[in-house]
Amino acid sequence: MADKTATLTVGDSSYEFPVLEGSVGPEVFDIRKLYGAAHMFTYDPGFTSTASCESALTYIDGEEGVLLHRGYPIGQLAEHSSFMEVSYLLLNGELPNQSELDGFARTISRHTMLHEQLATFYRGFRRDAHPMAIMCGVVGALSAFYHDSTDIADPEHRRISSHRLIAKMPTIAAAAYKYSVGQPMMYPDNSLSYTGNFLRMTFGVPAEPYEVNPVVEKAMDRIFILHADHEQNASTSTVRLAGSSGANPFACIAAGIACLWGPAHGGANEAALNMLREIGTPDKIPHYIERAKDKNDPFRLMGFGHRVYKNYDPRATVMQKTVREVFESLKVSDPLFETALRLEEIALSDPYFIEKKLFPNVDFYSGIILSAIGFPTTMFTALFALARTVGWVAHWNEMISDPGQKIGRPRQLYTGPVERDYVEMGKR
Repeated sequence: MADKTATLTVGDSSYEFPVLEGSVGPEVFDIRKLYGAAHMFTYDPGFTSTASCESALTYIDGEEGVLLHRGYPIGQLAEHSSFMEVSYLLLNGELPNQSELDGFARTISRHTMLHEQLATFYRGFRRDAHPMAIMCGVVGALSAFYHDSTDIADPEHRRISSHRLIAKMPTIAAAAYKYSVGQPMMYPDNSLSYTGNFLRMTFGVPAEPYEVNPVVEKAMDRIFILHADHEQNASTSTVRLAGSSGANPFACIAAGIACLWGPAHGGANEAALNMLREIGTPDKIPHYIERAKDKNDPFRLMGFGHRVYKNYDPRATVMQKTVREVFESLKVSDPLFETALRLEEIALSDPYFIEKKLFPNVDFYSGIILSAIGFPTTMFTALFALARTVGWVAHWNEMISDPGQKIGRPRQLYTGPVERDYVEMGKR
C-alpha cells in the first residue's frame, strides 16, 4: 500500500483512498472500497481512465511513443529478436538463453498439428466464410478436442494449453485461407521456423516444394513481434474478462478473436489499404490530402495517428524499413505501393499533419506489406489474431495467477424508468 492518499469530497463528507504507484507510468487511485464507503461508483465509459488489473507484461507511454515488453523497447526486439524469443519473454518474464529458446521452439513445434477431425469441422463452413469467422469457431472448438488441459487451477494444464494455442494458431489461420481458396490444407513442417512454417502452410501446395523467402520470413516475423501484445486493449481486456469467470483458455482466446474482428480494433490495416486503393495513383494524393484537411468532408486518412500514441508509433519505425526490404526483394511494381510511399513522404513533411501528430502508424505499413506478400485483405485480421495470441495467453496466465483478481463485474449509471407497476394487457 502506498503512503499517499487521495481525498474525495462529496457535500459535507470526505473519503480517503490510497494512491498506488507502479514501476513506471501514472499513479492510480485505489477505489475498491468506494462503494462501501460512499455508496457511489465512478463513471468511465470505455474504462479509458480505469486500471482494471495489475500487470507486469507491457508498458505504453503514448505521449513519448514508448512501447516496452517486460521492459525491453519494441524497436530493439523487432530488430534483434525473433517471434519465438519474444513469445518466451512475454510468457516467462525474461529473455531466454540459447538452450531455453531451442527447448521452447521445440515444444511449440510439437503442438503444431491439429486434430484430424477438425478438417471435417472446416468443411462445415461455407467456402466464402470470413477467415475470422472460421478462427472464432475453430479456436472455440479446441476445448472439445483438448479437454485434457482445461483445468485452469493446474499450472501444468495452463502451460500445455498456452503452448497449444500459440503452436496451433498458424495452422488454424493457414487452413482458413486454404479452405477459402479451395486448396488442400498443408500439414506443418517442423523443420522450418514458426514463421517459415506458417508461410509454407499458407502459400505452399502438395504438388511441389515451397521455398521460404528469407526477406519475407523476416518481415512476417517482425509483423508478428509488433502485434504480439499491446497492453489492456479491447481484445486483451475481453480475454481477461472471459477468463475471470473461470472459462477455459480456448474459449477465452476465441472471445479475444471475436473482439479483435471489430473494424475499430483489428481491421485498421485493411481500412488503410482500402484507402490507398481509393486514392489510386500518386498524382491524386494532393486532392485527397485537401479532403482530409476539410472538416466537412467525410474522407479520413486511415493508418495515420493512433488513439494511444500521440507521438510517432514506435512500431511504425520498424515497419517503415521493412516495407522497402520487401518491395525490393519481391520486385514490387504497383501504383498502390508507389502511392503509399508518396503519401508517407507528404504526410511526414506537411505542417498540418506534423502539428496534429498524424504520423503513419503500424497499420499503414503492415497492410501494404501483407498485400505485397500475397495475403488477401480478409486475412489481415486473422494474422493479427495469430500474433496477438501470445499476448492474450500471457495476460490470461497472469490474471489466473493473481490472487487479487475477481470476476469482472462493471457497474452502470442507470437512466431507465424507476419502479412501476405492471399494467394488464387490456388496459395498455
